[in-house]
Amino acid sequence: MRTYSPKASEIDRTWYVVDAEGLTLGRMATEVARVLRGKHKATFTPHLDTGDHVIIVNAEKVVLTSNKAETKQVYRHSGYPGGIKSATYAELLDKKPEEAVRRTVRGMLPKNRLGRQMLRKLKVYAGPDHPHASQRPEPLVLDAARARS
Repeated sequence: MRTYSPKASEIDRTWYVVDAEGLTLGRMATEVARVLRGKHKATFTPHLDTGDHVIIVNAEKVVLTSNKAETKQVYRHSGYPGGIKSATYAELLDKKPEEAVRRTVRGMLPKNRLGRQMLRKLKVYAGPDHPHASQRPEPLVLDAARARS
């Protein structure tokens, strides 16, 4: 019996929207990466992008547990010698909350062409509004990622 591999025309892409308000950043990112990768589908194939589109709204209201916001560092490099810059997650969430969420999800995807292709299906917005209403996104409920108080 031959192994089934879906063709590009057979891949069904759905749009999901995630409200990040009160969600823990890492737990939300793992679930979003799973959906972007397509592991929730029966037709998952490791060498193909079978995942769905994900829209994350309210990225500015995401939470980090413990004191990670003040202690965990985010690094970037300009490409020049001595060009490394660092900031805490608290600073990044204040200035660019979309970038903090996008970087976290990116770290959970494959580090190759396929991972970059999957990341293009992620749309992150700081506020509650997004311009993808015509796609009719379904809500993706992530109760396991809800921060415990």
